[in-house]
Amino acid sequence: MKRLRWLGLGLVVLLVVLLVNTFRFSSKQLTDVPPPPAVSVGDSAVIRLVKALQLRTVSFSNYALTDTTQFEQFLSLLQQSFPRIHRQLKRETFNRYGLLYEWEGSNPALKPVLLMGHYDVVPVIQGTQKLWKRPPFAGLVEGGFLYGRGTLDDKSSVLAQLEAVEWLLKTGFQPQRTILLAYGQDEEVTGFRGAQTIAAELERRKMSLEYVLDEGGILKTDGIPGLSKPVALIGIGEKGYASIELTAVSKGGHSSMPPRQTAIGLVAEAVSKLEKKPFPARLDAGLDQMFTYIGPEMPLGQRILFANRWLFAPLITRIMAQSNSGNAALRTTTAPTIFQAGVKDNVLPIDATATINFRILPGETVETVVERIKEIIDDERIQIKVLQKFVSQPSPVSDPKALGFERIHQTIKGVFPGTIVTPYLTLGGTDARFYARVCPQIFRFSPTPMTDEDTQRVHGTNERISLTDYQNMIRFYATLIRNSQS
Repeated sequence: MKRLRWLGLGLVVLLVVLLVNTFRFSSKQLTDVPPPPAVSVGDSAVIRLVKALQLRTVSFSNYALTDTTQFEQFLSLLQQSFPRIHRQLKRETFNRYGLLYEWEGSNPALKPVLLMGHYDVVPVIQGTQKLWKRPPFAGLVEGGFLYGRGTLDDKSSVLAQLEAVEWLLKTGFQPQRTILLAYGQDEEVTGFRGAQTIAAELERRKMSLEYVLDEGGILKTDGIPGLSKPVALIGIGEKGYASIELTAVSKGGHSSMPPRQTAIGLVAEAVSKLEKKPFPARLDAGLDQMFTYIGPEMPLGQRILFANRWLFAPLITRIMAQSNSGNAALRTTTAPTIFQAGVKDNVLPIDATATINFRILPGETVETVVERIKEIIDDERIQIKVLQKFVSQPSPVSDPKALGFERIHQTIKGVFPGTIVTPYLTLGGTDARFYARVCPQIFRFSPTPMTDEDTQRVHGTNERISLTDYQNMIRFYATLIRNSQS
């Protein structure tokens, strides 16, 4: 009987703790943010974006395939389209096509803000052109949408930022804080010629920035599970990247007399071991911050879960792991992508190689990933090699309490009222990773309203942007510059 009483008392205490934590789980959303003034750029802004989309600034890993005349024309287009910027701001180029503009502020005691993007685009997959409602490089409008490669990734951001600065110059606005604009020409192929070079130069100049804003997050208009309101996802970090080869070598020979395990069998077994033992799930690499922001906006049941993660973390983890995107946010992911072996069906291959792509959670490194691979495979016959063509460590995680996040938050609330703002971990890679040495506070957000269906258009078919949304993008950047002056 005593045990039941103690058990009952314990349950009451637990319930009180859960409810108290839930009651104290207060909203992080800014309130009473007034709508910013309109930005009057008219239809001419759309015309300028159309001209930019018509230029095929496609970047290739093999630089010899790049049509540099398109990049030359893009730079010329910017000079023609934004005359005030090119008269009043300092402009530098890096490796011919990387761009850095400096709008000097009146107060040198304030650290500069860097807005960035990239204007190169991915190619249209051969044979898919006929699936587009409008040709991908024609810059045509249908049903209030402008179609074209780069409308979402990322010419719209570049042009919207320039439109905002040009308009502010026209109104006579003078920033107190220096504004930097940086645009890369090769983000889609790792960013080494553009963003990496620009960031290295800023580091050489010992420049310290207040915050950096790049692409990476979106305004998700169809909400997220548990929230029907639009949600603005501001990336406060991004995963690292490494592709690793597993290779096994055998004697080969005739397929009629195979050994117990061939080179293919050895590599396949190694891959199977890695898939069966995924990296551990963690909530401390950006997800904890996200739950702090979205949790208080959730219905009561989910609010209790997020307010008491000390108890419900395993349940939250199991629920998130059920979807591919949720699972990717929880852990370093293991993705076998290439398998190479054999030349003939009756010949044993001498060697076999599997390529596995790892997207690495902040808090881990390429080196710790390699060590874990060795431990799991535990087979000296498997050679492990990190491909050096592109390797990126996970980024540091920025602070949502920093000035930059607060100003972005404020701007979103003004331009997109009713939106829930939250930090999150960017699963893909951006050029922002190169700026970690000159700025600890790096954020990733494009003010582009998108649904789940729209996200499939990025790098896909029928990439497009609403004309109204593009006008709001310009308004967002102009408002952010003004909000960032103190």
